[in-house]
Amino acid sequence: MRITHYAIALTLALSVPGMTATSASASASASASAESTDVLRPSAHPVELRTAPRKLSVTYTYQGQEHTLEDFLTRTKTNGFVVLDGQDIVDERYSGASRATRFQSWSMAKSFTSAAVGIALGEGRIRSIDDPVDRYLPELAGSGYAGVPIRELLRMSSGIDWDEATDAPRLQAAANKGYPIRRMAARQKRGWDWGTRFEYTSMNSFVLARLVTKATGVPYHTYVQRKIWQPAGMESTATVGNDSHGDSLGYCCYYATDRDYARFGLLYLHGGRADGRQVVPASWVRASTAPSPANPHYGLHWWLGEGGDFMAAGLGGQYIYVSPRHGVVVVKSATAGGRPDQEEALVAFRAVAAEVARTR
Repeated sequence: MRITHYAIALTLALSVPGMTATSASASASASASAESTDVLRPSAHPVELRTAPRKLSVTYTYQGQEHTLEDFLTRTKTNGFVVLDGQDIVDERYSGASRATRFQSWSMAKSFTSAAVGIALGEGRIRSIDDPVDRYLPELAGSGYAGVPIRELLRMSSGIDWDEATDAPRLQAAANKGYPIRRMAARQKRGWDWGTRFEYTSMNSFVLARLVTKATGVPYHTYVQRKIWQPAGMESTATVGNDSHGDSLGYCCYYATDRDYARFGLLYLHGGRADGRQVVPASWVRASTAPSPANPHYGLHWWLGEGGDFMAAGLGGQYIYVSPRHGVVVVKSATAGGRPDQEEALVAFRAVAAEVARTR
């Protein structure tokens, strides 16, 4: 499980107008005031998470050196950390934050967008993910997206000529300035044949969010509230970023508590079910966490491990990690946007999951 594009924090500082290198560390929290957001109302019947702390002695070896969990959380400037053993919260800690803090998701949002696509597919709103995306979004017919199957956008193998390290900051800057992102999508060019190459592309996720809006007839954020946020039993109000022209971003910018991020991980741990309700089709959960041909460590907007585990990941150290083997969910949030740490995070989270299982 590897992300090479998360050196964007420095790129953001250098590329986005008005942001300096010294202000980059505050970018996650500052973006909340720079972009427009829509509200997600919580469930009237939240999924219960029971506080059941227990001592976890977690050590792991990474690049030949032994580390403790506490060392990892400190080095990566972690502000929120939640560990679920099923519905039991066995570890929860905050630094410079609290249970009520709404953490910026960054690209963890992509996994929510995938879930929305899967639900729309299950409802028949989307006929097939092998349909070309411009069948639903005709404004893309003259772009590089013309004829590209929806599946390839989910796999990040759409063939769009894109460099995440430089194009994603420009995309976010445009959204923050209120530029219609659908116009940017319609100008994208084909760089190579779809399906032949993995290229992490945040624009794909925006197009998928717009697809949800067009296919269902309701705004993306409304669909997420009705079909995910409330049925999955989320406890707190959240917000989702938009471009000020009616389109949710889809690739980033959920602002939610760590407990609700953990509930989303729990939803996928349970095969798409929450409190006896099938929220996300079980077949979609399986498909989302199966390897893609162009990248065996990526599914349908989820990063995959080698032992069946998987995670949503966002810029600067945001994670929702799920271990079906051990029945564990781990959420890690940071507000400062630290250095890329995904490879080490995976090793650390696996050690946490194993320790949770050992101490049952």
